[in-house]
Amino acid sequence: MARQTYWKGYLKLSLVTASVSLTPATTDSNQLRFHVLNRKTKNRVESRYVDSVTHKPIADKDQVKGYPRGEDDYVILEDDEISEVGLESTRTIDISSFVPRGSIDWIWYDKPHFLAPEDKVGVEAFCVIREAMKANDVVGIARLVLYRRERAVLLEPQGNGIVLWTLHFGDEVREPAATLDLGGEADATVLTLMNKLVKDRTEDWKPSMVQDPMQKRIKAMIRAKQKSLPKPNAASKRQPVKSTGNVVNIMDALKNSIAKGGGRSKP
Repeated sequence: MARQTYWKGYLKLSLVTASVSLTPATTDSNQLRFHVLNRKTKNRVESRYVDSVTHKPIADKDQVKGYPRGEDDYVILEDDEISEVGLESTRTIDISSFVPRGSIDWIWYDKPHFLAPEDKVGVEAFCVIREAMKANDVVGIARLVLYRRERAVLLEPQGNGIVLWTLHFGDEVREPAATLDLGGEADATVLTLMNKLVKDRTEDWKPSMVQDPMQKRIKAMIRAKQKSLPKPNAASKRQPVKSTGNVVNIMDALKNSIAKGGGRSKP
């Protein structure tokens, strides 16, 4: 299946830059989605923003974001005001620091993405960053605007590529539940039997272990009902966006970075 590029921009470490693209490592495109219909007319039901008091539809130009500070009292924020706080991380993954590989607990990990060089010019810079992380057994930390929000991201070398994980923000991670700290010891005899049971049920991992049986049954039901219906038209493909890149002399960029004290980005 062709790679569906989600984002294009630049991977940057000090003065070394590579043109790259991101592809989500997971997809929900196979999940069933339903439209809400009018049972009598079979027409689709539309969702609209309406005034909570007058119940009249509100045009897009009259919709504005408000932060509640009291009952029926809001701080109004215009779209251009929100845009002004955007950072350069919209199009650049600027690695600001590194941490030992495996030092970040699993609970901080959010969504995985495949990061790949977008053109031949950026391959050398991409590879040298990847191999340097491998050699030092570290992962990179950066920031990037994804899913309409700036996020902390982790870059981890994997094989010939790099996996980019979005990370949860500090206020999104809860303290471990009390059940994780119960401790206690298992009876030796019971543990022996449990070990045998676990061993008997141990097998190699395969994706079929995590398939959704309910979705399979619903799909079968839909197929049975749609035999007499015409097939929908195939969705038109989006035209690929032409990528651009700067020719970079990797050796000169690294020498200049080191001369400037490592080229660490200012917080």
